[in-house]
Amino acid sequence: MNALEIKNLNKDLNGFNIKNINLELPKGYILGYIGQNGAGKTSTIKLIMNQLKRDTGEIRVFGKQYEDDEAEYKDMIGFIGDECYFPTCFTLKDVINTLKDFYSSFDEVKFNEYAERWALPYKKKIKDFSKGMKAKLSFASVLSRDTKLLLLDEPTSGLDPVVRNEILEILQEYISDGERSVIFSTHIVSDLEKITDYLYFINNGEKVFHDTTENILESHLVVKGGTDDLTNELKEKLLGYKSSNIGFEGLINLEDKKYLDDNLLFEKPSIDDIIVFYINAARKN
Repeated sequence: MNALEIKNLNKDLNGFNIKNINLELPKGYILGYIGQNGAGKTSTIKLIMNQLKRDTGEIRVFGKQYEDDEAEYKDMIGFIGDECYFPTCFTLKDVINTLKDFYSSFDEVKFNEYAERWALPYKKKIKDFSKGMKAKLSFASVLSRDTKLLLLDEPTSGLDPVVRNEILEILQEYISDGERSVIFSTHIVSDLEKITDYLYFINNGEKVFHDTTENILESHLVVKGGTDDLTNELKEKLLGYKSSNIGFEGLINLEDKKYLDDNLLFEKPSIDDIIVFYINAARKN
């Protein structure tokens, strides 16, 4: 059984459309859900949580649809965004009492363990927490429940590298039993390279590619050359490119390297390179 299955998902959002999204995420893995602002990432996450109603398609979390059992479906999912969702006047005691009321699987002992591990102050109000402390509070509130699928929408935005690394370690702990999975939407590409098993790239509401992170990195090359090298024949092979008065830089499928001039310079790409070139190509079309 997959942790998440999305089939033929469509949603009209006042002229912007989520179009025919299909996705499978096995248990025990982390998927990076990537794209530029406005590509449809947050809307897809809201559709999974049923905060938006889909027009057509199916969404199943561990085989269950929202309509099958609303309470069980919600209990399986943990959501963390880039803002702490508790009222700023709350203390940790208020957070604990709220979680007790809302979630039957909430474990106060586990919450307190996380709070002590991350030195979260019990007497301070959330409004006096730093951004890093608020992020850790969000993770503590979710990880102290018996969730099976984490949906993360820019959870590390604005955090310093030390806190970000702690959170990445938490996510690896979360999936370590092979029974739980994570969808991780972020613009911090270095985080994706460290932790994701799969990447799903969405642009303008549609899938661009979906594969293992390793396959995506290994199946592309960055190619560089002078202005005279950028022929129309080469442009047809490029998945995206940028040029200046001194040369060009572009992205190709690895299998197309054999058709190109050996005098060109070839380099392994980063995920950031791949995303930028695909987005540039989409803007030109």
